[in-house]
Formats: sequence, C-alpha cells, structure tokens
Amino acid sequence: MYLFFKTMITALIIVAASELSKRYTLFSALLLSLPLTSLLTLSWIYIESKDTDKIIEMSYSIFGMVIPSLTFFLILPLLLKYEIKFPLAIFLSSLAVAIIYSVSVFLYKKIVG
Repeated sequence: MYLFFKTMITALIIVAASELSKRYTLFSALLLSLPLTSLLTLSWIYIESKDTDKIIEMSYSIFGMVIPSLTFFLILPLLLKYEIKFPLAIFLSSLAVAIIYSVSVFLYKKIVG
C-alpha cells in the first residue's frame, strides 16, 4: 500500500506539471525546474529509514550530477532549432547527457578517490 501511495503522489506531480504546460508554460517550467524527483526521493528515504547520513551522501551526489544534467536543456533546443525531429533530438540529447554523465563520474572517481 505504501509503494502505491508513493507512486501516486509522484505520478500526480508529473501529470500536474504536464497539464500546466498546456496553459502556463512558465509556471510549468518553474514547477519542473524544482528538484522534485530529488525532494521526493530524499523524503521517501527519510520517512523509511530516518538515515540522515544517507540523505547527506545522496544530496552531495545529486549536486555533482546537476551540471551534467543541465546540458540536456542546451542540446535539445539546439537540435530542434536545426529541425531534427523530436524523437531523434530527445534520443541524441539523452545520449549526449549519458556520455557527459559517464565522463563526470569517471572524473569524480579519479579526483575524489
């Protein structure tokens, strides 16, 4: 039942953002720019375990991945401006971000240990 509850709350937020985007693009963008996935995940971890050390570790890890993830929002519109079809643009943007993530994780492990 708890898993169902978590799934419904998470799904409702995503659906709300999608529906908002039909009429209020800026408000929807504001909602989507919030780290909702992170907030929900950190909340679920805390509710389930009360493990603040895990939340600290997760928070730092998320921070380290934010900049690579932002490149998606630069690459996708660029591809669309060059009239690349949306499904291919999404695929290429995701692929580019996956590569950037891989490089970031490699560098992180090299630098931090």
